[in-house]
Amino acid sequence: MTRLAENTSPAEAHPFTLGARVDLPMLVVAMERRESRRGQFTTLTLSSHAGRISTSPFWPEDRPRLTGVAPGAVLRVTGAVGQFNGRRQLDVASLVALEPGTVDRHRLQPSIASVVPYWTALDCWRQAIRGPRLARTVNLFFSDAAFRERFEACPASTAGHHAELGGLLRHTWEVASIGRTIARVCGADRDLVLAGALLHDIGKLEAYRWDGALTTTEAGVLLGHVTLGMMMLDRRLQAEPAPAGTERERLLLQHLIASHHGRQEFGAATSPMTLEAEILHFADNASAKSASMAAALNQADNFDGDGPVSSRSLWELDKRRAYRGRSDWGSTPVGGDEAGVDGGKNGTAA
Repeated sequence: MTRLAENTSPAEAHPFTLGARVDLPMLVVAMERRESRRGQFTTLTLSSHAGRISTSPFWPEDRPRLTGVAPGAVLRVTGAVGQFNGRRQLDVASLVALEPGTVDRHRLQPSIASVVPYWTALDCWRQAIRGPRLARTVNLFFSDAAFRERFEACPASTAGHHAELGGLLRHTWEVASIGRTIARVCGADRDLVLAGALLHDIGKLEAYRWDGALTTTEAGVLLGHVTLGMMMLDRRLQAEPAPAGTERERLLLQHLIASHHGRQEFGAATSPMTLEAEILHFADNASAKSASMAAALNQADNFDGDGPVSSRSLWELDKRRAYRGRSDWGSTPVGGDEAGVDGGKNGTAA
């Protein structure tokens, strides 16, 4: 069993608490203009390692303060966290433009704390793959230093699950952990499920940008990460002087990428047709859905005060409401959790 000591979300580690004073370098993620009875106003969505927060309105008389401000700009922002209609917002005192490249991107975007434990687990499993042709195919990507550098920085989404720098690596570890466990229970090919977990989202490296705000590329909009991933695998295999596997083996791997979203209306190119593809789909879905639920429960703006039920339906939960009521069931606190969960902040991998 590989135990990860780091699995704390940025929202837990660096919350914008109500009333907190803010003095941070921040990235302008979005700039929105709206109309009200008082007139037109502008709000900014700002990002830092602490997460995202919207500003209070800038009214027409405040327009000079926004000179030169646009999505992608990096600003030194001071102010205080307030609240309007149950949602936190940043009441901005000052905005000072900073030179691009002078602030580490990890200070401007939510990100995982460390890539090391995730790579350690994934590389251990990858090196234990028994089939030499399968191992060689996977290693075409995961033994390549340039690929690893981009993979460990890439988000798993731009606004949904694991939308953080390093989110793709963390999501991949979760999918591999879940999928390998299911495969062992179901008697599936655990190495093939692992290969599918490693490869299923490689297309996100071409579908997303993360050098500034997390955005979708032109190729991502037109083709989507599933198609891009299949194309990446095909190109890499075609570039080899000798085949890394048989034609059937290539098709099996392509099918894992093509079908991991389960149904075509959810973005799959085709539905799962093998046991390993079925397992990969549910492992991927479990990682995404549980991450979305955890993030929703940790978002204070989703709840009224200390109430246990979210004050509204949440888009990230398919318009369900969230419930955060808990109980210790009469248990006595101990120094550690033998299952390796540690109060929900640490993860385990079978």
